[in-house]
This record gives sequence, C-alpha cells and structure tokens, in this order.
Amino acid sequence: MSDLPESQAQNTQAVWLANLRQNLISPVSAIVGLCELLESEAGLSDLTDTTTDLKRISAAASELSAFVDQLLHPDMVVKLTVSGDEGTKQLRHDLRTPMNAIKGYGEMLLEDLDDLKARHLESDLLGLLEHTDALLDQIDILASLSDNPVGGTQHIPDTPQDAAAMFASLTQSMRSIAPMAETGALTGSILVVDDLEANRDLLARRLQRDGHEVCTSDGGQSALKMMSQHPFDLVLLDLMMPDINGYDVLTRLKEHDDWRDIPVIMISALDEIESVARCIEVGAEDYLPKPFNPILLQARIRAALEKNQWRERERHYLSQMEAEKQKYKDLLHSILPQKIVTRLNDGETTIADRHDDVTVLFSDIVGFTEMSAKLPPAHVVHYLNRVFSGFDKTASELGVEKIKTIGDAYMVAAGVPEHRNDHAEVIVEMAHRMLSWIEALNHEMDFSMNIRIGVHSGPVVAGIIGSHRFLYDVWGDTVNVASRLESTGAPGRIQVSEETAQRVVHRFELSDPMDVRIKGKGQARTFYVSGRKSDPE
Repeated sequence: MSDLPESQAQNTQAVWLANLRQNLISPVSAIVGLCELLESEAGLSDLTDTTTDLKRISAAASELSAFVDQLLHPDMVVKLTVSGDEGTKQLRHDLRTPMNAIKGYGEMLLEDLDDLKARHLESDLLGLLEHTDALLDQIDILASLSDNPVGGTQHIPDTPQDAAAMFASLTQSMRSIAPMAETGALTGSILVVDDLEANRDLLARRLQRDGHEVCTSDGGQSALKMMSQHPFDLVLLDLMMPDINGYDVLTRLKEHDDWRDIPVIMISALDEIESVARCIEVGAEDYLPKPFNPILLQARIRAALEKNQWRERERHYLSQMEAEKQKYKDLLHSILPQKIVTRLNDGETTIADRHDDVTVLFSDIVGFTEMSAKLPPAHVVHYLNRVFSGFDKTASELGVEKIKTIGDAYMVAAGVPEHRNDHAEVIVEMAHRMLSWIEALNHEMDFSMNIRIGVHSGPVVAGIIGSHRFLYDVWGDTVNVASRLESTGAPGRIQVSEETAQRVVHRFELSDPMDVRIKGKGQARTFYVSGRKSDPE
C-alpha cells in the first residue's frame, strides 16, 4: 500500500484493526463456546470416557483465548503490522500449541465416537475443528505480515472492502450523535442479532439451555422486521453488520415508541471506550466485548431482564394510577361543573360567585311519598334512578347544570357557572323534555305518575360548600321563588314566573297570566307554558 496522508492512514489502520479483531475473536468465541457445550452434553449423557480429553480441549481453549487477548492489544497489533517484533513472533508461535492440542484431541474423539456411544457430539466436534482451522488461517496471515514487515506506521495491510464499508458506516453513525446528559433466575424472549452464524448458534444454544426463548437474526434489517412481529424482552445486538450496523439499529429501537424500553446488550469485537460510551448514550443497557465471559453474560442478561420486569411493573402501576386518577376525574366531573373543577385544581379553596341573570328549575314527583310507602325499597330506588337518569341525560344534551336531587325533587339551572344568553329558553325546553320522559316511563311502569315544574329567572349566588363531600349549589331569592312555583303548580304543567315568561314568550306558547300567592313574596303573576311555537318570532 502506498504512503497515505496521516489522517487517512489512521482511519485505515482503525478499519484494519477492527477487522482483525472481528476475524480473530469470532473463531475464538466459537471454540470456547463449543468446548463448554461439549462438556455439558458429555456430563448430561454420563460419558465419563470423554471427560479427560474434553478437559484437555477446554484447558487449551482457555489458554488460546488468553493468548488472543494479548495479541489484540492495540500496541501488540501495531508491532505485528509494522516491525516483525521478535516477541510477537514468539506469541504467534505460542498460539499454535493450544490450537494443536485442540485439533489433536478433537480428531481423536471424533474417531472414537461410535465406540463411546457419543455420536450426538459429532456436529459440535466438527464445528470445533472447523473454527480452529479458521483461527489458524488468521494466524498465518499475521505470520506473513511479520515475516515481511513494511517498515512504517503509514503502511497498513489491505482491508477487505466489505469490512471497510461496515466500519465506515459505523463511524459515520457515531460521529453524528450529540452528548447526552448524564433475583432470582429469570427467563424471557431474547433476540440474538449477529451476521456470523457460529456466533448466533452458540449464543442461542447457551441461552436456550438457560431456559430462554430465543430467536436469531443475521442482520439489522431482519432484526427490525422481527421486532415488529414479535414482542421481545431483550436484544443481544452485534455492532458490526453489513446491512445496517448495530449502532444504527440501536438508535432506531430507542426512537420507536413500542421498542424504546426493551433492554439491548451490545456484543462486538469493537471494544474501544468510545464505542462503549456511544452505545450507552443512545440507550444500550450494557456492552460486552467478544469473546465474552459466559458467566458475566448470564449475569448481565439476568440483570437486564430483571430491570425490564421492574419497568413492566412500573408501567402496570402507572397505568393503574392513571385509571384511578381518571375515575377520580370522572367522579368529580359528575359532581361539579368543569369550570369549578378547573378552579379547584388551580388551588382555589373558597369558590363563591354572584350571577345576575340565571334561570332555575325545580321539579317534584306528585304523590311520591304515598307511592313509595306501598313499594319495596328496591323498586323505589330503581324507579327514581330511571327518572333521574333520563333527566340527567337531557341536562347533558342541553348543556344545563344539574344542581342536586333532594328525595324525589330535581333541581337544574342555566347560566351558572358560565353565563349564557338563552338560559331561560333552554330551561323551559328542559322542562318540556322532562314531561315527555315521564310520559314515556308511564307506558313502561305498572303505575303512572306525574311531576310539577316551577321555573324562575333572576340573580343567584353560587359556589362550593363542604370539605368532605363537595357540593356545587345556588342560593338566593330566585331559588326560593322557583321552588314555590313548583309547589303551587299543577301536575304535568310548567309554571313560570313573569321574569321567565318575558324571556321565552317569543318561542313558547303561554297561558293567560295568573295571580299566585307565594310564601314570603305575596301575590306574583305567573304563567303556564302550554307548548312550543311552531315559528318562533
């Protein structure tokens, strides 16, 4: 490779080192993992004759892993690529000893499988030998570099084009991020994402052995598709992948409303501190470099699942709290007007307002006391509920304010707590609909009934009373007059005061005026509403 500018040479070196780590760590991880699986399978099958050879293979695999860790130190790799250092030559030579042991004992076991009645170990043994050969090939590449040193830090071996593209994509993704502000055994559904089949298979088998449900994906695109089709409790995500790098997959997961809370553990040959920091910033739960320690991986998976379980509990409790809060709001709104609820929530403790122009309606069921004495209590309650539920529905439709019920009396007002110009008209319309509802109920019930209605318009004082059971109420002469008009009225009729009549005469037919004696007021002129006008003036 020709001389390059310093910045380009550094980037090229970083690409090459990342690719080297990927190529060395993958077979080592596979070798260590297969050794563990072989020992476990042999123990479960009570294959005592294989124990000695498998222990030798495992010891060699551990030694090999330790040597590769030394070999992958950045300073050591630079020596390998530029100087042909004698110490690193010795290290590469030392690597062949455990690999030869693995190959030798593995091939002998393979030949004896039929005699040992252990044919089910064949696929793992073949995999062990295959990955050992792959690692030998990589070591031979390093040996050729050291045998032909290129003599300058700017000279780096050629990097495979796809590896360079993967690293460039990953570097570009990480460059764009802005700094961010600072149990017992659990099983779950886990997605393993890695473009190398051996890594996927080993992880999946290890996790399945621990009781997890495991799905695997060979790249970022398929991982995102699987996430949309299946609910996962945890994602184990490789960083370097050819289609969408793990960093970008992680970013998409954390930006998605349905996936952002799913824990993600990154697993990769890239172990630079910047890679770790960037993934944690975006939202990764943890980060493990290859080859990972299986005990540590198991502990971190357990911790991630436990944290996810606590998140689910938190979401459940928050959902319950929200549901209870909504029940409270609904109850409060059924008792108090929306405007009053808002004022209470804003911190007002004493609410009292004067309204100069309001219309109040009182109704009462004629003969209800005598009727209720003849009926079972349940029938009385059911009957009142039917009556008042119909009245409530009408009040809601017309936008008037139900004030309260007292026994069989029903009180409603318009113009409170918010003023409206048509308060008298809408209350008289309410009265007509109340009479219609009673008539409809009489066709359903075994007995008929009737109501008296009184309506008056004028000023009132309105506000909240009570501290334990809130009540929005209205007071004043207008309320008293409306109540007297109801009690002096006729069954099935709507009696209105002169003040109300003047406001509704353009829309409703009125009787001739009547002089009625009202307690505390003396003589008053009143009218009966006989019907709606077909063409209001």
